[in-house]
Amino acid sequence: MLRIHFTADDFARVRFAPRPAPLQELHAALATAVAPRPDPLFGRWRGRVLRTLPAAAEPLADLVPAGRPPSFLDVLGDTLGDGFDRIRATGPEVVRAELARVYGAGPGSLPVPRWVRGLYAGEEASWQTVRRAQRAAYETVLAPVWPLIQDLHREEFARHALTVAEHGLAAALTALAPDARLDGAVWEWPASPGPRPGGPPPTRDVHLAGRGLVLLPTFHHPAGPLLQDLPARPVVLTYPAGPGLPPVPEAEGDPDEPLAAVLGRTRAHLLRLLTEPHTTSALARALGVSNATASAHAGALRAAGLVTTRRTGRSVTHERTSLGALVVGIRSAGAERVGTTPRRTSAVTTRPAPTT
Repeated sequence: MLRIHFTADDFARVRFAPRPAPLQELHAALATAVAPRPDPLFGRWRGRVLRTLPAAAEPLADLVPAGRPPSFLDVLGDTLGDGFDRIRATGPEVVRAELARVYGAGPGSLPVPRWVRGLYAGEEASWQTVRRAQRAAYETVLAPVWPLIQDLHREEFARHALTVAEHGLAAALTALAPDARLDGAVWEWPASPGPRPGGPPPTRDVHLAGRGLVLLPTFHHPAGPLLQDLPARPVVLTYPAGPGLPPVPEAEGDPDEPLAAVLGRTRAHLLRLLTEPHTTSALARALGVSNATASAHAGALRAAGLVTTRRTGRSVTHERTSLGALVVGIRSAGAERVGTTPRRTSAVTTRPAPTT
């Protein structure tokens, strides 16, 4: 059981994250993909993720050698770039303490890869390894479904806001999990049911002590809440939400998809991927095509004024123009960051969520 202790100030500092956090959602998805007791409803999704993760993402496994990720990876940046910057800004003492916790110390400790030792020492090359691995994993796991995640988050945000407005904060908190309850100033979140080795998990008590609480839904982690509790920062609780199944990309060739009918399926998918700038190789991986094919599709969209391309050294980066943003149904190029994307019909199957 999780028990979160509020003060009077904390009740006034509960807030709902206005937008999904790409890296937090990515880490929730990866935690689900490698879980020792995976949810059976996520079986097909899990198999696909593990088969398609590129080699560039493999260093992330080194940071979770025994299912204990370092806390500095969990950030609330609105974009990948913002998230990377927040991770990199972590104090070196926190990085060293978390890596020591993850790998242990003394007899029985786990062997530490060379690049992780570099991270412990603060080497910039090791930080770049983290950045490349997270981006590679994001392109494979989340980029194809990110518009759906944004839709689901807006739905959850609206549902939570209406519950607070109509019934109060206590009702909104207790509605986030079956059998959750508010006992005075203590919010109790029950443990997930099911047999566990060694009996039920111990009760964890978290004292907010005036720091406040941020609620962040995840659509890739059905097994229960993830908690970030760092000194001098608001506590962040990432909780399972959505229909209970992982989001899946919109079906290619859907006759009801007007954009695909006009541009073609691959170019429509490419344009939707450019929520953030992508290199040619990143687009090729996400689309499942060669670099030359991805470049050709981007060139066609560039000729139509929907995409811009810039070269930095040997790297070519593509970005959606304001016109391209309008074509995919977004009122402005920055709309996704402020949550004003018009509602689209989600292709996510709606089934009852599994009990947490």
